[in-house]
Amino acid sequence: VSDAGRAISERTPSRAEAGLPQTGLVFCCFNNSFKITPSVFDVWMRLLKEVDDSVLWLSNTLGSRNLRTEAEKRGVAAERLVFAPKVALNEDHLARMRCADLFLDTLYYNAHSTAVDALWAGLPVLTCSGAAFASRVAGSLLHAVGLPELVTTSVADYEALALKLAGDPMLLSALREKLARNRAAFPLFDTERFTRHIEAAYTTM
Repeated sequence: VSDAGRAISERTPSRAEAGLPQTGLVFCCFNNSFKITPSVFDVWMRLLKEVDDSVLWLSNTLGSRNLRTEAEKRGVAAERLVFAPKVALNEDHLARMRCADLFLDTLYYNAHSTAVDALWAGLPVLTCSGAAFASRVAGSLLHAVGLPELVTTSVADYEALALKLAGDPMLLSALREKLARNRAAFPLFDTERFTRHIEAAYTTM
């Protein structure tokens, strides 16, 4: 993955400009809504109940009303789900991702390019790896950017780590700082290194 064509707007919008509350922790998931299964949604709703004043920031989709209805069925106020409208420029979308505190990946079908976007923008991604390819992509990305501590292997561990990070601002800040350092030093965004390696593989074959 390269930074070419992946510019980030220099100005990060305020939370208010992004439609978010001024205070409280912002969980985020901009994955396609079809990846949100009832089991992972259950986890997210438990997290909102456990973490006072937190919100869940999602992509605005045709299913937004249904998601709010499902939140209310689980005892969570509908307004704690905040939906991000589409923006014209990807560089503005990447910049607004910095308003979030933690990206919660979907289970069973992980974030792919969306996880790359989050990591490129400096937003830590928490994932749970499964047995299939689609459930292991985000874990591979996190290993490639030097953040294996954000890869869990069970729903229980995923939920527990999300709760731990939500309750420890210093730890979450340290992860952001580590991601900022690693972005330029680890393989994930080193396109030249990837090119050399794949060319060597072609030569070997």
